[in-house]
Amino acid sequence: MFVCHGNICRSPMAEFIMKELARKAGVADCLHIDSSATSNEEIGNGIYPPAEYTLSMHSVPCEGHRAHRFTVEEYNSFDMVVVMEDYNVRNLMRIIGCDCEGKVWKLLDFVADEPQRCAGADISDPWYHGNFDKTYKEIYSGCKALLKYLDL
Repeated sequence: MFVCHGNICRSPMAEFIMKELARKAGVADCLHIDSSATSNEEIGNGIYPPAEYTLSMHSVPCEGHRAHRFTVEEYNSFDMVVVMEDYNVRNLMRIIGCDCEGKVWKLLDFVADEPQRCAGADISDPWYHGNFDKTYKEIYSGCKALLKYLDL
């Protein structure tokens, strides 16, 4: 499960990039990939148009997405919860109470030689800086490293 603040930019970008990487690697059937928000602000909304455009420029399909808020039930059902930044970690803890099972990671944790939970850099938020291609590159790098980490 990929998580960001509103589930309209970074986490759906990560969801669909990871789905495409998994499809190309022939392991899509081995993974359940989804995304969600830590806030209620964008519930029901689709992907933010500049994020959707950026994915389309990289031939990454992203149909049918609707933002939803992360739940405790999702924490219990997913093996990993991958957030975009420290702010998401703090907000996620307000929802789940604690990461008692050690499932929460930051996406860029996986680009390190020795991944450590929640020690990686933040994925920049294009909602504020407007550079969706920069964010795409960061997410793509993290997803490639995560897929390698999963060793499927």
